[in-house]
Amino acid sequence: MTPPAAASPGRKSPAAVLFLCVVTISLLMFILLASYTPRLQPHGRSPHRRLKLHPKNSAAVASSYGAGAVHDSGGNRHAAPFDPAIAELERRLEDKEWEREHYRILHGDAEKDDHMKEWEEFLREEEDFINDDDRFNVSDRIRALFPKIDLSPKDGFVSLDELIRWNLDQARADQLHRSAREMELYDKNGNGIVSFTTFRALRQQSHGDGNSLGFPWWKEEHFNASDVNGDGFLNKTEFHDFLNPSDSENPKIINLLCRQELRQRDKDGDGKLNFEEYFHGLHDHIHGYDDENAAISHIGNMTIAKERFAKLDKDNDGFISEHELEPVLDKLHLSERYYARQQATHAISETKIMMEG
Repeated sequence: MTPPAAASPGRKSPAAVLFLCVVTISLLMFILLASYTPRLQPHGRSPHRRLKLHPKNSAAVASSYGAGAVHDSGGNRHAAPFDPAIAELERRLEDKEWEREHYRILHGDAEKDDHMKEWEEFLREEEDFINDDDRFNVSDRIRALFPKIDLSPKDGFVSLDELIRWNLDQARADQLHRSAREMELYDKNGNGIVSFTTFRALRQQSHGDGNSLGFPWWKEEHFNASDVNGDGFLNKTEFHDFLNPSDSENPKIINLLCRQELRQRDKDGDGKLNFEEYFHGLHDHIHGYDDENAAISHIGNMTIAKERFAKLDKDNDGFISEHELEPVLDKLHLSERYYARQQATHAISETKIMMEG
């Protein structure tokens, strides 16, 4: 994009355009490389850096269903790759690991194919590919991705909102891929639907009961909330919502999550939260939901707690109902949208530091 010869009202000066272009390219370089982990080796793109793929362990993926994001055994979240080309490679690797772990369920007692025994070799070949400048050039990838991110408006710059949208799209693509793969595991006859009976029979065998919601999720009540059309089965879309309730827009799932949160904190069992139950069981968990810059001193602050309680108590009856919990549900169950914003904000902050340094 060629800048104008002189600045005019509403337009950026040539110096500003140049600076923002440099910032944008630096930002994209930072984010793209942030998808990888460096490790020392004598050959590759540079003598000090080798790009490394991060296939998610399928056990970590399974235990994270019901949480809205994939975490490893140490609780660290796996961010979706910034570059769709890298995401595709990681999915292929993750698929191979997933098939290896579920081979007996998928194929019975037949002997594993040779390609299932060569997972590490497959990983090494893919990492060799992304470290070969002739086959995978980082600068070329940035030039190819930039116009796909710069959309609203298409003005030659990447904004925070555009970066959030891009991160969210990549994360949701990962989610949909994992859900489709799990559907294959439970849809034994290939008719595109799953019953609760089939799900319950295979769930313990394949994954156990783990999730990160803080309460049991794999129950018939939750299955039925995901069944939008009420036919007793989950199709592909419904099954995806069942596996990822924190990102669901299904009103029945949202309401059920609110009820679950209320049940855990409703000490007197009256089906709603009074102020004491809110203050001791919920307030600190939703700290700053309406103000990301809220002071840490607000945690445990009675005055702030009363203000927020009153804000949630829409009907002013002195209690918080399950429906009144909905505005803060995303603070209790962090969704991919939350992480997309977090990653974009962090990347821009780091880029500013890089530019100022």
